[in-house]
Amino acid sequence: MFDIGFWEVIFLAVITLLVVGPERLPKVARTAGLWVGKIRGFVVSVKADIDRELAADELKRTLEKQASVPEIEELIDEAAGELMPGKRSSAKKDADALPARESGDVTDDKHT
Repeated sequence: MFDIGFWEVIFLAVITLLVVGPERLPKVARTAGLWVGKIRGFVVSVKADIDRELAADELKRTLEKQASVPEIEELIDEAAGELMPGKRSSAKKDADALPARESGDVTDDKHT
């Protein structure tokens, strides 16, 4: 954000020492440190709020895009139907409708 080098900091410290004086310099430095900390905390808070809002907006757009695809709803309904024990899928119903062929249990009425 600010590109302040070592010599600029030294220059500001010397000017502050000359203007404020050596007896009030520790109090001024402490107060300035508190203000800088509050400002940094505020900036971090604002950045976090902006990031949260952007993420929420992106999630909302993604959900709207997915809701516009009808195939997803059909897949969800099919998956929910297969997972529920009371419901049976159409594939299982079709398989149950076919006659059962077991190797040794088939009896032919003509041979008896």
